[in-house]
Amino acid sequence: MHSMHLLLEEPIRMASILEPSKATFFPAMSKIVGTLGPKSRSVEVISSCLKAGMSVARFDFSWGDCDYHQETLDNLKTAVKSTKKLCAVMLDTVGPELQVKNKSEHSILLKENDEVVLTPDQDQEATSELLPINFSGLSKAVKQGDTIFVGQYLFTGSETTSVWLEVSEVKGEDVVCVIKNSATLSGSLFTLHVSQIRIDLPTLTEHDKEVISTWGVRNNIDFLSLSFTRHAEDVRHAREFLSKFGDLHQTQIFAKIENIEGLTHFDEILQEADGIILSRGNLGIDLPPEKVFLFQKTALFKCNMAGKPSVVTRVVDSMTDNLRPTRAEATDVANAVLDGSDAILLGAETLRGLYPVETISTVGKICAEAEKVFNQDLYFKKTVKYVGEPMSHLESIASSAVRAAIKVKASIIICFTSSGRAARLIAKYRPTMPVLSVVIPRLKTNQLKWSFTGAFQARQSLVVRGLFPMLADPRHPAESTGSTNESVLKFAIEYGKASGVVKPHDRAVIFQKVGDASVVKIIELED
Repeated sequence: MHSMHLLLEEPIRMASILEPSKATFFPAMSKIVGTLGPKSRSVEVISSCLKAGMSVARFDFSWGDCDYHQETLDNLKTAVKSTKKLCAVMLDTVGPELQVKNKSEHSILLKENDEVVLTPDQDQEATSELLPINFSGLSKAVKQGDTIFVGQYLFTGSETTSVWLEVSEVKGEDVVCVIKNSATLSGSLFTLHVSQIRIDLPTLTEHDKEVISTWGVRNNIDFLSLSFTRHAEDVRHAREFLSKFGDLHQTQIFAKIENIEGLTHFDEILQEADGIILSRGNLGIDLPPEKVFLFQKTALFKCNMAGKPSVVTRVVDSMTDNLRPTRAEATDVANAVLDGSDAILLGAETLRGLYPVETISTVGKICAEAEKVFNQDLYFKKTVKYVGEPMSHLESIASSAVRAAIKVKASIIICFTSSGRAARLIAKYRPTMPVLSVVIPRLKTNQLKWSFTGAFQARQSLVVRGLFPMLADPRHPAESTGSTNESVLKFAIEYGKASGVVKPHDRAVIFQKVGDASVVKIIELED
């Protein structure tokens, strides 16, 4: 396995590039978040998506009602049982997203240099001269010369399916704009984005709160994707709201950075959030094109050093309609992996795309190839230097486990954990081998009934690069000694053998707690 790991700094034989990729049980260390929708909500398609490498299912509430998404989620649960592939659930909020409603669903032709009026009167029909929007405060937020972008799901910014508008004047609550490029808008809903302008709407809207308190509670969501996060206070407010609903206090909050305001407060947001989603669709409008890559590299580095998962969006837009990505898109996916991203998020490509399964498979293959040339040695040294001394006890042991695994050429790291924190710290140092996170459930009570924790923690590792969870028997506590831990370890090794990750005489590094101490040991597997 490790002979396949090259470094970009080393000479790469051209012949090795032509060698076919080998199929493995874990298609890639990087994770794939798939958005489920019209083209990907049947049990059959979802099962294929799981087999292709999807580990997190995203439910986008900017369209569709709770009943629609519930039906999709029920199909996901059926697919998980039949494929035996674990999958986490992410609820994506609408947030302060501005939308144009096209009730008739007729195509709208907008011609360059013509004028179009944006009005908050949603009783009006959408036409080439008038676009009704869901926000009455736009006229107070914009001024002459401001730029507004309108497109379906902010798809690609293509000059034929999206339109740039320039504000020419404000008339009462209406905003008159000059059309800067000819375009045809198709569908029932278009996203409207005002470049570099603050929209005075709450990050967690009343609609979002209703969805979380009903659909989110009913389904014990693993992740909340907080759209248009602008301040750390947005994350704190969302966490406070989640804590009102029993098990949802365990739900992880991923801050979606979508505009200049979020970028400006990135450091404080990162400190408060459990993970970050770089929403490059909206960011690509707020930022000059030549600055987008710079933000990506900076943000991913900060996430890596903080040990918090990062997710990159909008990578293979063309696969919504095509079976193969463009050369630029394929390179973009690989660069996201080399920059340090944990996961790739697919939106329109799986939601309404013609090839959802093929898209997941293709992205997984590109990630796997990029991981082979990821410079782990340089990354490890950089991370240790950044963390500095003294390290926390747990991080010191976790980094030592990774270094030991690389030195002895271990095939796998097995980590016993209850909260998932130890496993995430190991993953922070980007080992070149899979980390099997053996989650040991804990018994808890609310004074009325007993229950086990663990399922949340197992699923939440499905967004972290290199982590592969396994739920252990709850009768075996993570801190135990002797025969109980040995039996769990044996079970974990058998799982590794069955999945083809380890074979006889391979070495494995074990990270576990014995009493109050954290222990790293190296074992050689028997026949």
